[in-house]
Amino acid sequence: MAKTRGRVTLPSEAGFLKETKEIMERWGADALRDSDGTKLDEELKALDAKIYTTYFVARGHNEFARNHMEECQQLYLMSRRCTATGDTLDIYFMEGYYREQVIPDYTHDPGKWWEVMDRTTGRIVSADQWELDSERHRVRVASVPFHEYTVSFLVYAIWDPTQMYNHITNNWGDRPHEIPFDVRHSRSGSFARDYLVQWLRDNPDTDVVRFTTFFYHFTLVFNDQAKEKFVDWFGYGATVSVQALEEFEREYGYALRPEDLVDNGYYNSPFRIPTDHYLDYMDFIQRFVAKKARELVDLVHEAGKEAMMFLGDNWIGTEPYGKYFGDIGLDAVVGSVGGGVSLRLISEIPHVKYTEGRFLPYFFPDTFYEGNDPVPEARKDWITARRALMRKPVDRIGYGGYLSLAYQFPDFVSFIEQVTDEFREIYRNIRGVQPYCGLKVAVLNSWGKLRSWQAYMVAHELRYKQCYSYMGLMESLSGMAVDVTFLSFREIREKGIPEDIDVIINAGDAMTAWSGGEEWLDPVLVSRVRQWVYAGGGFLGVGEPTACLANGRFFQLADVLGVEKELGFTLSTDKYFTREEPEHFIRADLTGEGSSQSGFSFGESMKNIYACAADTEIIEYSDGEVHAAAHPYGKGCGVYFAGLPYSLANTRLLLRALYYAAGKQEMLARWYSENPACEVHAYPEAGKYAVLNNTSQPQETTVFMSEGRCQIHSLPAGGILWGSMEKCESPE
Repeated sequence: MAKTRGRVTLPSEAGFLKETKEIMERWGADALRDSDGTKLDEELKALDAKIYTTYFVARGHNEFARNHMEECQQLYLMSRRCTATGDTLDIYFMEGYYREQVIPDYTHDPGKWWEVMDRTTGRIVSADQWELDSERHRVRVASVPFHEYTVSFLVYAIWDPTQMYNHITNNWGDRPHEIPFDVRHSRSGSFARDYLVQWLRDNPDTDVVRFTTFFYHFTLVFNDQAKEKFVDWFGYGATVSVQALEEFEREYGYALRPEDLVDNGYYNSPFRIPTDHYLDYMDFIQRFVAKKARELVDLVHEAGKEAMMFLGDNWIGTEPYGKYFGDIGLDAVVGSVGGGVSLRLISEIPHVKYTEGRFLPYFFPDTFYEGNDPVPEARKDWITARRALMRKPVDRIGYGGYLSLAYQFPDFVSFIEQVTDEFREIYRNIRGVQPYCGLKVAVLNSWGKLRSWQAYMVAHELRYKQCYSYMGLMESLSGMAVDVTFLSFREIREKGIPEDIDVIINAGDAMTAWSGGEEWLDPVLVSRVRQWVYAGGGFLGVGEPTACLANGRFFQLADVLGVEKELGFTLSTDKYFTREEPEHFIRADLTGEGSSQSGFSFGESMKNIYACAADTEIIEYSDGEVHAAAHPYGKGCGVYFAGLPYSLANTRLLLRALYYAAGKQEMLARWYSENPACEVHAYPEAGKYAVLNNTSQPQETTVFMSEGRCQIHSLPAGGILWGSMEKCESPE
């Protein structure tokens, strides 16, 4: 492959000129960036490259922050649950929190802004029934014996959590703790604007201002051991202030309670079905962030520079798939890529000129240390994300951290050289071209389009035991030849189901925002989905779809899915439907990586699922329970899986299930690889197709084109092969 240049951003640091030039040449980088903790010196800025400079709006200005500590960012926190054994209870509400990160707010009247809850009754304890000891950070409650109590209290954030994480990870020692301030306050807002004006004058060599990000950090609170206590990549916890609460009440006509924000200690995680109050608050913050961010972006544009936003750190309120994101006027978004899902999250962001993916691993000492090999992680990340690139590419890729660390690993440097060349080849071939999509699939949950490609995430794309069986579903979809959209329950209630949808997917644990919980008790929603499937639509459920115990059902669409979950209430009712169909269309390709000995991998799976209809097609039955099934419903079909962790075998299983649910089995073998270890992506507008080997071993596969034509291809480990549609051969 001929060496090309461009579309790659390289991190560098002062005093590393010679090595930077070498890596720029090898990786074809056309842009240089600094990182948290590094700076580019004048020699680096003089190189033939676009210069990105990290810019922190609301941190890193300690001289100002220390003089205005009353304008620090704030959070509502909840104490641990304490059980009373007498008629008074002392609660040390700061127990378990890191005093170097947060301190209690005693400036604003705790009697008005704090809240003590009797968690046994769910009732507020009136302010005259408790008293504060600010010296000892304790609240004394007039209690009912053996009831549980909590204190919801306001704190000031006195250390930015990302800088804190980097400080600890990289052992920064005595480096100052950066204090975050809130631009909602007039002095902080004016300072943020005025400082940027001067900064733009002082940094004429900067081409791209990389906002990291704007104002409010995702909710990240550390415990008293300086370890993460609570992390929610989507959390609005750090957007709180007394001023914000007062402005909200004036605008909306009602006051938010602390409980609206601490939410029983769940803190409104995205797994919670959002309340109307919380949705109002999110909208309130998003409008404010968009307006204030636009002011800063306009200043950048007036200085003749581009404005880029990092999708992370202080990104809360920007909501790239929300109603107000386009109002910010950004040129670009850059985000960290942990796989295909996060790549699609970035690449499909609207209203920007270009998107950029920051690939893993970061050049930090937790990965780049003597004795460790960073290549396997880089290879896995690239091959996984590449599937998604083939559907909708980002416009640029790059890396972050300390280049001086990565440079010490020559095999890694060589591997990334291959990656950057391959990325440019992919981009050159498919930029702006619509890939072939055999189906249109809608992922249905409480959040809909607002959380496009963000379902089941806790902290970006990190693996969690309770999530990976659902994240696998999204990872498979991210690189699949189907058109993926996102619907909310509210949209179906108000507008119905779009006519072009082939299959609706509902997946998740019961009572979460992803499965829907009490949303499924709405007869309008349930009837519309049933009617749609009955008329020919497909419905695919994973885990505990449509689950909410009511009216003698747990799966509210058990009649569509053909399966139900035994909760112990119907043990007296025999379950006779247990015959497995080993030759079923859906399971036809169960071989290869990611499969168990039986061919199936359901991850954490679900217990006690049984077939509730004689015409349920049981695809997998073991341990006395159903883990995969299909069920005809009128002209349509329901399909059920107990879980779908990501693997190549499960990706193929899902693909076949989608076509079966849609009733379009005959269309499956179009731009299709017979070998599940490989995938085909076709671009009719460009007259090209690509075959990907998604493994680290050589593979051979028969590729089926349209109109019954096919070809046999051999691919090296991790290889990609490009072909012309005009040269496709017909089968013998």
